[in-house]
Amino acid sequence: MTDNPSQYVRERATGGRKDLRYPPAPEPLTVPVYDNHAHLEIVDGDDPLTLAEQLDRAEAVGILGVVQASGDVESSRWAVAAASADPRVLAAVAIHPNDAPVYAEAGRLDEAIAIIDELAAHPRVRAIGETGLDFFRTGPEGRDAQFASFEAHIALTKKHGIAMQIHDRDAHDEVLETLARVGAPEKTVFHCFSGDDVMARTCADAGYHLSFAGNVTFKNAQNLRDALKVTPLDRILVETDAPFLTPTPLRGRPNAPYLVPITMRFMASELDMPVDELANRIAENTLRVYGSFTD
Repeated sequence: MTDNPSQYVRERATGGRKDLRYPPAPEPLTVPVYDNHAHLEIVDGDDPLTLAEQLDRAEAVGILGVVQASGDVESSRWAVAAASADPRVLAAVAIHPNDAPVYAEAGRLDEAIAIIDELAAHPRVRAIGETGLDFFRTGPEGRDAQFASFEAHIALTKKHGIAMQIHDRDAHDEVLETLARVGAPEKTVFHCFSGDDVMARTCADAGYHLSFAGNVTFKNAQNLRDALKVTPLDRILVETDAPFLTPTPLRGRPNAPYLVPITMRFMASELDMPVDELANRIAENTLRVYGSFTD
């Protein structure tokens, strides 16, 4: 990725995946939207795309911008650099819940959060994220650090008056309890929502936004489709979580913002509404949460 705004890039562990080609572009959307959450610093695929190539491909199919999410100090700095370099990018900065125990064990969690605080003051940073709780990859020994980091990130979100993107994996009750106890930021987004219709109603009633990714198309994800159907239209966002969660029928191949139209059309079908109408609502929601990409 030679034209990245900094030298920081990460290689994605591809495991046993066989087809690492980027998929062909889908039919463009008539009404454009935005990718609410992606990790474009991660190099993926047989022929990795530069930041500009990612954004150009996305724009060609009606994806006008990308919120670049972060998980550690280095990726947060990369996100700010990317957002500064291209008006199609806004930045979210944070220490990922799975990284919080690593920083804590090294005695650097407070230092890392202080750096996130500094970065969050940049005008192109429009969210703290991704932060939250993850009890799938981190065991009980790391939970104190996760809770401390989550609460610190909530405080930063309020301090800077921006949005918050939540990572919630196998920790639904604890995330909701923390938000209720500490007080959720005004603009709270559940990135890659993973709950069911009951949780979706709880989140909507609390004023949270639910962001749906390509996994809503997966055969075993009926809970996500049920959640989508009960979420008010003014609370729905769309994302890729690229390069992860590539939508059906392209699972296993690299994901990218230009594949958002596949997820959008699937969501519109599930909601039994025109894709243009859904796209218009989601675009409005995105700009209300993050502000203008061109400011």
